[in-house]
Amino acid sequence: MTSIRTGTLTLPVSPLGPPNPLPPLAGLLDPPYEIDLSGVPADLAEGARYGHVRTVFPYSLQDDYGRAPRPTELRTVVLENDALRATFLPDLGGRLWSLRDKAADRELLHVPALLQPANLALRNAWFAGGVEWNIGTRGHSPTTCAPLHAALLTRADGTPVLRMWEWERLRGVLFHVDAWLPEGSSALLVGVRIDRPGPNGTPMYWWSNTAVRQTPTLRVLAPSTRAFRTSYGGALSTVDIPEHEGHDTTYPGRAPDAADYFHDLPADAPRPWIAAVDEDGHGLAQASTSRLRGRKLFCWGESTGGRRWQRWLGGENAQPYCEIQAGLARTQYEHLPMPADADWSWVEAYGPVTVDPSVTHGPDWSAAVAEVAARLEETLPDLDRELVLFQASVSVAPTETVAVGSGWGALEQRRRAASGEPPLPDVFPEATLGAEQHAWLTLLETGELPETSVSYVDGANWVRRLAAARPTWATAYHLGVIAHAAGDLGAARQHYVDSLARQENASAWRALALVDAAEGRLADAADRLVAARALLPEVWQLAVECLDALLAAGRADAALALLPELPPWQREHGRVRLLEVRAALADGDRDRAAGLLRDGVDVHDLREGEVSLDQLWSRACPDEPLPARYDFRMHG
Repeated sequence: MTSIRTGTLTLPVSPLGPPNPLPPLAGLLDPPYEIDLSGVPADLAEGARYGHVRTVFPYSLQDDYGRAPRPTELRTVVLENDALRATFLPDLGGRLWSLRDKAADRELLHVPALLQPANLALRNAWFAGGVEWNIGTRGHSPTTCAPLHAALLTRADGTPVLRMWEWERLRGVLFHVDAWLPEGSSALLVGVRIDRPGPNGTPMYWWSNTAVRQTPTLRVLAPSTRAFRTSYGGALSTVDIPEHEGHDTTYPGRAPDAADYFHDLPADAPRPWIAAVDEDGHGLAQASTSRLRGRKLFCWGESTGGRRWQRWLGGENAQPYCEIQAGLARTQYEHLPMPADADWSWVEAYGPVTVDPSVTHGPDWSAAVAEVAARLEETLPDLDRELVLFQASVSVAPTETVAVGSGWGALEQRRRAASGEPPLPDVFPEATLGAEQHAWLTLLETGELPETSVSYVDGANWVRRLAAARPTWATAYHLGVIAHAAGDLGAARQHYVDSLARQENASAWRALALVDAAEGRLADAADRLVAARALLPEVWQLAVECLDALLAAGRADAALALLPELPPWQREHGRVRLLEVRAALADGDRDRAAGLLRDGVDVHDLREGEVSLDQLWSRACPDEPLPARYDFRMHG
């Protein structure tokens, strides 16, 4: 018998804190290198050059968290049958947090003992564990630390279903994730549907990322003989599977450094799959219908930095883990063109797999792959049939709401109605319209934009409405932000200057500084950020940007002089202390920098791949070994 129920789970959680009030206009925090695509096929390289975004705008950043977990009650939805128990967290991106094999009494996923945000996602905050749903563009999704709408429904055949959905603002699509457990099934089934309403197509990206516990003997298998590898060095190269240059790449516990292995599966594979199997022959398999073609292994590596990152995410006693992932394209560098008014859907299966370990861990790779494939053939349901059932159930109305997401879908519905555009499906309740949507709802209804707007919008229709509204500093500023996010710096500058002419405001000073910095006017950028911070001294992110701009302009003395003006709580912030170290070194005061680092600098939102701490240590304390607390190096 299959059941579905709501409940709670108590975990130590470091709270996210409020969103960053400053719009993300300076670009994505990608690694400081241009990816080298010379070692991959031409069509892959072409796909990797298509569809990237400059910024995660109109989303806000989620960067105001700390590292002080406290017991927190999280809402759950649990699907259960005689074989499996699946636990979802609808308020945290719909994460599949746990998948329990009841017969073997084994947890199939990596489930950390705490939930600690870290700076690994497009909006900054991300946490490890479970299965994550990523949509939009390369990186962990804008919705990964945000609530989804969630409801329960029952199909015509009596199957209970958890449905989660949201309006994805980066690409302008509606996506939903259905999860169900057929009676007697040893696999959890997940159906994903993406709808692109409207007259224009869009680049599309999707990856489902599954964290599994890593042991020294865990082997990851997929039906391929080569992969595209990147290891945080700037190149995407082709490597043989399973062995490359004397190293068996299918054992993540033996990897010296962090790396991605994108398996090159056949384009016509009817049921792509990937599996993580331990030495005892037990593990987790993920399979799908053919649209979800890509498969990937990510491993942190056995370097000091790789182990440090895992403790940073899961606590000092964190268990090692790796990820097996599945996506629309061969690699996460690629986007696919999604046509106008298109809808894409597929079904994924997650479940235990039991194989002959002497074969799957033997020297014959083709035999190992065939062994897993044969077991999946025996245990998995007919996924193509499940896809037909899933597609037929899209119109089934939910019977019980269990969580609500953002109000952006409801606002988009209102905008479409006001503009005479075809409506979205009626899935976004009016009651979700809140403070973030208030100013834009007012603009729709009255043609006037309140000057207290606390969020941002994008798109040609909003630009026309802003341009037609009564001119104020706020309308000029928001027109500038939209142009800025699109990369039109000239238009953005004009709008910001207009905003400041109407009324001095910190938002336009700050945004104008970013335009100056992008155009190489570093001294002007620093001056404008000093002015912005003076008007908004309570925003710590603005203090960080101001200090950083002063250092970029070669004014370390001014940066050091600003520090005593900051409130004590800002002065102690990890990002501010890091900038103080940089300023002291730039000013020639190595003793001050060394003292700060020896006392301890904890940057709560340290970026994946960021090496600032170890580089600063080598400059401040050149004769002392790098402490483990500062070693986040992803390779070599």
